[in-house]
Amino acid sequence: MELTYRPRRLRRTASLRSIVRENILTPSDFIYPLFIHEGNDIQPIGAMPGINRWDLESLITEVQRAWELGIRCVVLFPKISESLKTEDGVECFNEKGLIPTAIRCLKQEIPEMTIMTDVALDPYSSDGHDGIVSPEGVVLNDETIVNLCKQSLVQAQAGADLIGPSDMMDGRVGAIREVLDDEGFEHVGIISYTAKYSSAYYGPFREALDSAPRALSAKPIPKNKNTYQMDPANSREALIEAQLDEQEGADILMVKPGLAYMDIIHRLRQESDLPIAAYNVSGEYSMVKAAAERAWIDEKSVVLETLLSFKRAGADLILTYHACDAAQWLIDM
Repeated sequence: MELTYRPRRLRRTASLRSIVRENILTPSDFIYPLFIHEGNDIQPIGAMPGINRWDLESLITEVQRAWELGIRCVVLFPKISESLKTEDGVECFNEKGLIPTAIRCLKQEIPEMTIMTDVALDPYSSDGHDGIVSPEGVVLNDETIVNLCKQSLVQAQAGADLIGPSDMMDGRVGAIREVLDDEGFEHVGIISYTAKYSSAYYGPFREALDSAPRALSAKPIPKNKNTYQMDPANSREALIEAQLDEQEGADILMVKPGLAYMDIIHRLRQESDLPIAAYNVSGEYSMVKAAAERAWIDEKSVVLETLLSFKRAGADLILTYHACDAAQWLIDM
């Protein structure tokens, strides 16, 4: 055949493929989510094989392991005692609470590690929602933001590097930015959950934190988070959210979940010059682990291909429970 151009020429050897490769993965691309709890033990999470709730002592060891693998950022999620949960979630801004204590411990032991936090009320709420639920069963926006700002400030005071509002209340990025700046924490960044969808992929996460919506009283509690998290049918709306977050002072934009929302990652990449993060969420993780346990897939190959696909779509950062495994695989390659 008389072909002028043969794309296979650049695929012929491993070295040729490597020099024309458009995207690469490195351990520093990963943000490692960690679940923590009060207590003195490590608690495996049934719905997420290989993932645990860490006590403070073991948390330090795990974060040190991540640092040695080349991971440079972790995000902390708390499993809060039922006795501390209230309708307004005020435990979220207890300066002696679990998250501020963990931040201080990590900054003392591994000061170079970037610490990201989660800002939302659901781990602290007896109603299981990201915001305060009114007596009529409405998730209140502005009233919730007051507590989110207090939560963000306490986290910044403890030493957090990145504040991560995941609540999807309107205007919370600007309000948090103003409070942080007014209190002398203008150096603390905001990584906003910009396009967080009301997704079925979050199930294992809610088991990990015991944070699903629930009705413990006569007050009507919404069974889902559809009134504040985004509709999975919408994509243009994500651009509106991104524009608002940029205007309000976000430093990094996030899309959650990741795999089913590659188009959203790509659209935000085209529209914004800010760093884009993708959250490879618990349901995505658990499906891969379940298939690998049954030998239906090769876990290493599938995980690395999946993580690379986030980079190809336009993500700069990837929150993933596969972080340590993937980092080790990349080192060994």
